[in-house]
Amino acid sequence: MRWTKSLIPTLRESPAEAEILSHQLLLRAGIIRKLAAGLYNFMPLGMRSLRKVQQIVREEMDRAGALEILMPALQPPEIWQKSGRYDAAGDTLFKVNDHGKREWVLGPTHEEVVTTLAAGEISSYRQLPINLYQIQTKFRDEIRPRFGLMRAREFIMKDAYSFDLNDEASMASYRLMYDTYTKIFRRCGLKAFPVEADAGVMGGKHTHEFVVPADTGECEIAFCDACGYAANVEKADSQVEASYTKDTAAAEAFETPGVKTIEDLSKAPFNIPASQQIKTLIFTAEDKPAILLLRGDYQLNEAKLAGILGTVLFRPATDEEIVALMGAHPGSLGAVGVNGTPIYADLLLQGASGMVTGANKDGQHLRHVDIARDIPSAKFVDIRTVKDGEACPKCGKPLCIRHAIEVGQVFKLGTKYSVALGAVYSDEKGEQKPCVMGCYGIGVTRTLQAIIEQNFDKDGINWPMSVAPYQVCITPLNIAADSEPMKWAEKFYAELTAAGIEVLMDDRDERPGVKFKDSELIGIPLRLAIGEKSLAKGVVELKRRGGDLITLKPEEAVAEVIKLVKEELQKLQ
Repeated sequence: MRWTKSLIPTLRESPAEAEILSHQLLLRAGIIRKLAAGLYNFMPLGMRSLRKVQQIVREEMDRAGALEILMPALQPPEIWQKSGRYDAAGDTLFKVNDHGKREWVLGPTHEEVVTTLAAGEISSYRQLPINLYQIQTKFRDEIRPRFGLMRAREFIMKDAYSFDLNDEASMASYRLMYDTYTKIFRRCGLKAFPVEADAGVMGGKHTHEFVVPADTGECEIAFCDACGYAANVEKADSQVEASYTKDTAAAEAFETPGVKTIEDLSKAPFNIPASQQIKTLIFTAEDKPAILLLRGDYQLNEAKLAGILGTVLFRPATDEEIVALMGAHPGSLGAVGVNGTPIYADLLLQGASGMVTGANKDGQHLRHVDIARDIPSAKFVDIRTVKDGEACPKCGKPLCIRHAIEVGQVFKLGTKYSVALGAVYSDEKGEQKPCVMGCYGIGVTRTLQAIIEQNFDKDGINWPMSVAPYQVCITPLNIAADSEPMKWAEKFYAELTAAGIEVLMDDRDERPGVKFKDSELIGIPLRLAIGEKSLAKGVVELKRRGGDLITLKPEEAVAEVIKLVKEELQKLQ
């Protein structure tokens, strides 16, 4: 491809809308252009890299024995109602009406559709196992689309769904997809690693996320360098030694005028450490209240809470609901003397004594609180978010917390969807049994941006060879047809193209500095520059993106480029 025949609208300055570097580079390099919040056009360079990511995904999924299909993006809401997710995922569902006022859903994912398909096509154990996948456009009604392709309203995903006879076979499918994802991300040039994760509205008990460490990532992971333990903070556990001095004094009230927060109580004149306070939160799950207790120096983990409550349909209670239930406003709440409402206390509070909590009277707290004695109905559960530096749950060494980008996730779903939507098979005895399912997603467009987030420098993108829009940029410094640089450039272009190398010829009438800067910005892995001065010395200049410049005889250039491209691709296999 010749630069003058393509559409590569590079920008010198970062657009104000771009909040993170990878988003800035997507726009500056002419990879994407914004249509509206969360909606982007893919430009020619972007499409080339996007197709390469898709091709890597296809090759590895096919190699794993998965079968590609294509399912409708427009879905009937009835199947979402059958699975129970119409309400659970309601905030993210795009709902549209046709001319007859019938409602439809724009699919954010396809568990319901593929299970309905399987219910109509699978009838015998002889048809299992089977894994069906697609690469499809998805739609999610993001409240705040941001970070370019990271959190968009419309995006491309690879989603796969396995159907197996039993749990053992389903775990084999899970492990195969786990290994396949490792290969996919490696081939894309991504340093992604798996972490234990929370299943959320997907359901299932066994799941891993594949994440790319990045300071701008929206998820947080806890990991241990010593033993390799890694988990999303929504799932992560830790070892914390909590020692409490036994306080046998009876709980007594004291005045705390104006105190509304844990921090207020930790300051003068009270000076009560957060670790000695009990934080009391009131949540409502399906119109039923629940009281949550944490030590004052910890935060609630809502993903863990969903598992405790058995639903994602919960929310913080309103002030009105809290006053009606507890008799006081937030800031003065406690569970001492409360009956008839479920009380969940974090495990770290087990054995806690000498604590301070709200007295359920505005402007009053209780001291000398002993959890076992004063809140005997509390059920101890893990509902806190781990902190940086806490002990690893496996080896006891310090955990590190850092931000990351989720690029894929694998789930063992079990029979949640197959039971709800009738995906059953007849076993050897003729008995009907539900298929055991797994699902496996990769955010294709998100992966593209994650590659940039992990591969850039001050000059622009540094694409891995496997996903670069072009592998080499030929840059003649004199584009006159009869000039020596252009004659050599045309020769290199023809020979490299014939050898299967993807070439971008920068045939623009621009200064060398402009050409070099644009080549660096768009991230082409190799640049072959041909100038009259270098030719006069009998050489051309070959530069790796982000590497050193080397000089070659013109007769050696094509062979060297082919060798370097093959070597770089081989490293990513």
